[in-house]
Amino acid sequence: MEYTAAMDPLRAFDPRIALDSLGSRNYRLGKWLPQKVSDMLNTLSLAALSIALMTTSAFAGGHCAAGKTLTDGTLTLATGNPAYYPWVLDDAPESGQGFEAAVAYAMAEEMGFAADDVVWVRSSFDEAIQPGAKNFDLNMQQYSITPERDQVVDFSVPYFTAPMAVLVSPGAVDTAPTLEALRDLKWGAVGSTTAVPKLTAIIQPTQDPLLYGDNADVNAAMSANQIDAALFDLPTALFLSAVMIEGSKVIGQFAPDASDNPDQFGMLMEEGNPLKACVDEALAAMTESGELAAIEAQWLQDTTGVPLIQ
Repeated sequence: MEYTAAMDPLRAFDPRIALDSLGSRNYRLGKWLPQKVSDMLNTLSLAALSIALMTTSAFAGGHCAAGKTLTDGTLTLATGNPAYYPWVLDDAPESGQGFEAAVAYAMAEEMGFAADDVVWVRSSFDEAIQPGAKNFDLNMQQYSITPERDQVVDFSVPYFTAPMAVLVSPGAVDTAPTLEALRDLKWGAVGSTTAVPKLTAIIQPTQDPLLYGDNADVNAAMSANQIDAALFDLPTALFLSAVMIEGSKVIGQFAPDASDNPDQFGMLMEEGNPLKACVDEALAAMTESGELAAIEAQWLQDTTGVPLIQ
């Protein structure tokens, strides 16, 4: 008997034929196939097509972020260059390791994105908080939500409330964790961060703080003993002390609820971004389920045990 393509069940199988066969249970995919096999293939074909149609329809119509991202079907996230632990592990946000990287992927999944649909870009801290168009959907660089910033960019609901901590240089490690002792230190700060108003309002140093362009400049000044102390969020302060600034020490922290305006981190996005409601909904679901707290416990558990500043 001569072999023909019609005798190959794989080549003979055509989903369109399967669809046309719905009205006839006697239809066979190749006359030589048993009826049960034919019916089974018809059923499987219909199921696969239904799933594909449902998935496409869900993303196009019911997906929370449909039509709201820079690239449809892709969530573009930004972080610093470099990005530091414990927020991002080994400057590799795509690994999903580190607190902010882990939150990002969990949130993306909650919004309906697969991990492969998340892409990362880099931006400076100051660049991202300027008004205007962005090259990202969301930016995560420990941005404190402030009324001034909220006038030119949008923020998600908070994903972390950060206690502020005092990091001192090697020459000031014996400083007592009291406001009185802190006032006599020579302070440094990044001029665009919330550390500056907190310094002037809470610590009230006797000398004007030296202002720098970014954290790297502050770190260099502290390493060179040009400044005695700086304010950072507690996880960052602990990392800098352990890894970046040899001989430095985290001598104390301010309780998050000790301030009328605690440092709350939000995901930054372009002003008026329609994605905000979707992001807020995803973060609310993660909070309610306990997933956000579990990620915090995994990556920020070392932030306990630092004394409160009196």
